[in-house]
Amino acid sequence: MSTSSVSKGCFVFKPSAKKKKRTLDVGDYFIDGCEGSGNSELRFKLCQSLWDKMKTETEVLQDELNRKILDRLLEFAGRPSSTFQHGADDWAARMRASEIPTAALVLGVNVPDHDMTFQSLSDLLRQSVTPHVASVQAKECGALKHLMQRVLERLMGTVVSVDEEEEGDEEAEHASTQLHNKRVHCSLGTLCDWYKSKTKRSNNGTPNKKRSSHVRDEQPQPPVVIIFKDLEAFNPRVLQDFILICSRYVEHLPLMFIFGIATSPSTIQHILPHSVSSLLCIELFQSLSCTQHLSTVIDKLILTPQFPFKLSGKVLQVLVGIFLYHDFSVRNFIKGLQLSLLEHFHSQPLSVLCCRKKEALANVLQLSHQDLESVRQLPSFRRYVERQEPQEQVNLLTDDTHIKGVCQKLIKGLRKYHKNFYPILRCLHTLTSSLPKYPLGKQIRELYILCLEKNVWENEEYQSAMQLLRMLARDELVASLQTCAEILKPVKAKKMRNVLDQLEDLLAKFKQLDKVSGETAANGEEITSPEKGLQKKTDLFQLQKTLLEMKESRRSKKMSPFEILRNEAVDFIDSLVRCYLAPPESQPLNEVCYYSSSAVVRRHLNATPRTSIQTALSNPYHYLQNDTLRSEDGTVSNAAPDICIVHKLHLECGRLINLYDWLEAYATVVSAAEGTHPDSDEFGKVDELKHARFIQAVSELEFLGFIKSTKQKTDHVARLTWGGC
Repeated sequence: MSTSSVSKGCFVFKPSAKKKKRTLDVGDYFIDGCEGSGNSELRFKLCQSLWDKMKTETEVLQDELNRKILDRLLEFAGRPSSTFQHGADDWAARMRASEIPTAALVLGVNVPDHDMTFQSLSDLLRQSVTPHVASVQAKECGALKHLMQRVLERLMGTVVSVDEEEEGDEEAEHASTQLHNKRVHCSLGTLCDWYKSKTKRSNNGTPNKKRSSHVRDEQPQPPVVIIFKDLEAFNPRVLQDFILICSRYVEHLPLMFIFGIATSPSTIQHILPHSVSSLLCIELFQSLSCTQHLSTVIDKLILTPQFPFKLSGKVLQVLVGIFLYHDFSVRNFIKGLQLSLLEHFHSQPLSVLCCRKKEALANVLQLSHQDLESVRQLPSFRRYVERQEPQEQVNLLTDDTHIKGVCQKLIKGLRKYHKNFYPILRCLHTLTSSLPKYPLGKQIRELYILCLEKNVWENEEYQSAMQLLRMLARDELVASLQTCAEILKPVKAKKMRNVLDQLEDLLAKFKQLDKVSGETAANGEEITSPEKGLQKKTDLFQLQKTLLEMKESRRSKKMSPFEILRNEAVDFIDSLVRCYLAPPESQPLNEVCYYSSSAVVRRHLNATPRTSIQTALSNPYHYLQNDTLRSEDGTVSNAAPDICIVHKLHLECGRLINLYDWLEAYATVVSAAEGTHPDSDEFGKVDELKHARFIQAVSELEFLGFIKSTKQKTDHVARLTWGGC
């Protein structure tokens, strides 16, 4: 579009309606990123539906896990409000001379999960205890006036002005209320006046008398709750001054604090001196540990046949490793699970079969010839074909109709495999989790990863566990078998019903054995043993003879009825493990449900900033995609950004770098990039612009940690890296 004009001017051209860009949603990006498949839209819908179910299950689970501690906090928050209704005098008496009720909530070091807990707590407090709840963080409360301002703004819902000329506690305490353009001064006196007007209005403004009296009896003057999300990060002086100010208003304002603690309750003693902590009536609340939370999440989302999507052993190891060695965040673990789910449905065309049984069987019939060829290329399906008869192999490789029927059969078998796998896994964990040194792991996730990688019965740890089970005491063995029976009772699979019947028969035999041993003891029968000869006085020869007899008797000793039955029980468990705990790779079409790209998950979740920075500096084309920056021999183009040139030059220096020599080398490279002739006087000359660009690039390298200033030589910098890229 153009226009003609004699004079200069500004012209506005309205965009054409045809050129409007359509806004893309998540589904469009999902479909656009997958190449060569016609069922992308269906896979996206299945992925979204499955994640919605898993997300709902996760939210319900987290609510159940936090319910106990949240209920205790709500009960704690409700106590002062029931006490406060008797009047200010009673409140002051109950508060033991200006003590503020304080809940010390120990949440653990999984800081990313704290926001969710505090959000749930705030919502529950507003629903059932008080509408006056304010949450503050240390990063927004660097000074006392900022802390006061945030508290008042979030409680009163208005703009609070802070006079920059007013400093100290006296101004914060005694600033008078001035309503001016909906702005109020930052003062607890202002908050007291606002609270009195609020509670008076709520008590007098209810039209229904019966309802008004009921509300007045329950909670006429609710408490004012202030939540400090990250207590350790607060400036101790700011926190101390704020508590001292609040303690002077306890008789007029039902204040209550909730301290969010990540480390230990002793943090309060380190931050607050006794003169300040004595003003608080502290009660400790301990939340569920993050490792227990993770175990419950894995149990509900992964160790269940309810959700068809599964993780391979390597992917699960990556997610658990990030949890244990980085952040202890269950929330981030769930995000990693979501990423794996999305990557699986995006990269695997056959993930259209990763859904409920009925949907999967119907989707098998809708597979195209290209999809069926993908099925034939699956490693697990190729192994399945190799085990078939020659004619069946021909049919599977050539007949599309026949392979669809076989795929339906294999999908049903995969579902049965999962229904049988997890109950037996839990039974094996129950039997081995209490053994000395935990040969198969203390947590069920450790045993699960072992079972995913290869045949668990081929591990030396498994053989050691079986040997320990054969030496288990009767009470421990029977208790473990009873727990296994409780695990199998809710399972509706036919094979598990048969296993339960056999297990109950074993328990009945143990019970019958107890009766027989009890009757034998009642009849007064005694078992003689060579050890009784050791009680008599004897010489060295006789002692040696007795010990040899004991050794021979032990070799030829017959097994007791309990030992025979115990071996029978252990052999039964071993047969179950060999039958039902085969790794998923042994199941045809396991690639449909199992996501195994651990490298992708690690690259997305476990960032390596140093590697990315080194790549950007040594090969800028990797990110900028500019053809002028392309180089094949590992060198950096002279047209590269200044920081890349400076970085390349510093790699050629030793431990100490002379800044002047470095600048001259940089000017030479830049002059060549600008096209200056090498024989001209301007080539390599350092002007003000080049000097400024060089100083900026050096400052950026120092910020990234490649160099630092040194006192050894004033015109030198020290190099902090070794070698090339």
